[in-house]
Amino acid sequence: MDSWGKGVYTPHTLIHIQENDMNFYGYIKNIYYAFERKKEKLYLKNLCRNGLKLGNNVEIVGNYFFDPSHCFLISIGNNCTICPNVRLIAHDASIKKLFNFTKIGRIEIKENCFIGDSTIVLQNVTIGENSIIGAGSVVTKNIAANMVAAGNPAKQLMTVKEYKERVERLSKDKKIFSKEYYIDKLDNTKRIEMIESLKKGTGFIV
Repeated sequence: MDSWGKGVYTPHTLIHIQENDMNFYGYIKNIYYAFERKKEKLYLKNLCRNGLKLGNNVEIVGNYFFDPSHCFLISIGNNCTICPNVRLIAHDASIKKLFNFTKIGRIEIKENCFIGDSTIVLQNVTIGENSIIGAGSVVTKNIAANMVAAGNPAKQLMTVKEYKERVERLSKDKKIFSKEYYIDKLDNTKRIEMIESLKKGTGFIV
């Protein structure tokens, strides 16, 4: 007898209970994520209905904020990647108490851009095509095409061509980990291998 109630629980029984719990947890998790995906799809559809201009093949990863009250001032070109927690803010209410009005402006992200995790793009900004914005950046001014920019405020650091050449040099003699090293396929051996490899500096995974 134990505190769970009447009955005797052998190690085999406990393993069976744990497996059932994990299966139930996985089932609930799948339902939750399916619901979240549906909710996000409806939310994005509503933004587009209210004027957000969204190109083809735009990848939006995780949560985002596309200024719902001024989404018609925002456009995102074809083949862009928007990473988690990106905020596109097409208005600035900091002057509201001073003047009883708010600044507004367009945000235009051209084709084939990569907007890194937790980037904030403010009103009256254009990001040129093929550009990369580093994680955590605050973009307050225009970014030219084919540029890498990062920082707060974001500054243009180098061209995409220069950045590509730098990464090619850095990755030349290093192992590029395959999909077999994704989190759902990792075992302890692979984890140790990755950790040891990264003691030498930046690593790479597909």
